Amino acid sequence: MTALRTTSAAALLLLLAACGGDPASQPDADPQDDETPGQTQSGALRAGERMLDVAMPAAYTPSAPYGTGTDDYRCFLLDPKLTEDAFLTGIDIKPGNPDVVHHVILFKVTPEHLGEARAADRKDQGQGWTCFGGTGLAGEGIGALDQAPWIGAWAPGGGEQVNEDGVGIPLAKGTRVVMQVHYNLLAGHAPDTSSAQLRLAPGDADIEALDTVLLPGPVELPCRPGKTGRLCDRDAAVADVIERFGAPGRIANYFPFLCGQAQPGPVQSCTRDARSAMTIRAVAGHMHLLGREITIKVNGETVLDIPEWNFDDQGAEAIDPVEVRAGDELTVTCRHDQSMRDINPALKGQPERYVVWGEGTTDEMCLGILLVTRQ
Repeated sequence: MTALRTTSAAALLLLLAACGGDPASQPDADPQDDETPGQTQSGALRAGERMLDVAMPAAYTPSAPYGTGTDDYRCFLLDPKLTEDAFLTGIDIKPGNPDVVHHVILFKVTPEHLGEARAADRKDQGQGWTCFGGTGLAGEGIGALDQAPWIGAWAPGGGEQVNEDGVGIPLAKGTRVVMQVHYNLLAGHAPDTSSAQLRLAPGDADIEALDTVLLPGPVELPCRPGKTGRLCDRDAAVADVIERFGAPGRIANYFPFLCGQAQPGPVQSCTRDARSAMTIRAVAGHMHLLGREITIKVNGETVLDIPEWNFDDQGAEAIDPVEVRAGDELTVTCRHDQSMRDINPALKGQPERYVVWGEGTTDEMCLGILLVTRQ
């Protein structure tokens, strides 16, 4: 198994995306030899491929949408003007202002959900809409964990990624793209105009469809012994997340339904059964700044093991294909460490708190990511 440093679109790091941190607070990622499952470095267009640009229509100036917090998640509805079915075979996301953009995720919006997306776009003042968690559109519930609508992602150090021959993400005629941008307000409030280049192949090409499977796990990290404060109380900490992010902040209270009841502590796991047969082509993990270790296992066999987590090296690992049957157990396990507050400058001045799953720079996540093909 070879570690491939990339924040590939298909592997979708972060990405929930999600995420924060000061790029200067982590070791520099090695930009060389970047390659993702089923992906190669950028190159000339292959037979039948074309490039298509999508971009925010105007600059957006980020701010805390609920008047508090240090993060802004904004969704922008973009039209690639697809007049026929296509496969996405590569992507190059270009943050307009990398100083404030901490990650970008692209979601596909199928024609049947276009009306809902337009309504969300009209509801908020200015361009786009507030979208902590996901886009807020239909199709992003628990069922979407096995077929997430993500089509691409960028995080610090990311660049263009090109799928290997024969694999791609299907995009139906009339599909729109939602660009979700996470702005880290600790880095400022400067305007941003982000964009992306999509590499497309004809919809009738001999290409195998890629899907993304998400494996979220709980985070229940108490304050360290001797540390006190209002937010060391779990209920107060969850209430604070809800205040900053609205309804998506309640996700910490939903994990018992997905994973069973978790006991407070630095190590948390979640196991669920595969709903259908699939072939794992690549794996990735995602945590924030208190993350120390993450693993993914299939029926107890390890397919991802990151013993020393590095927020700025959230790459995917291409693996030998792993066949998964319906009913097989998929397990993600994460370890977080409050002592990272003492050494990470991005957390300087942030009070210790009981940490739960949350979208912000000072919150945490535990997320396994599988890039799969299906029969």
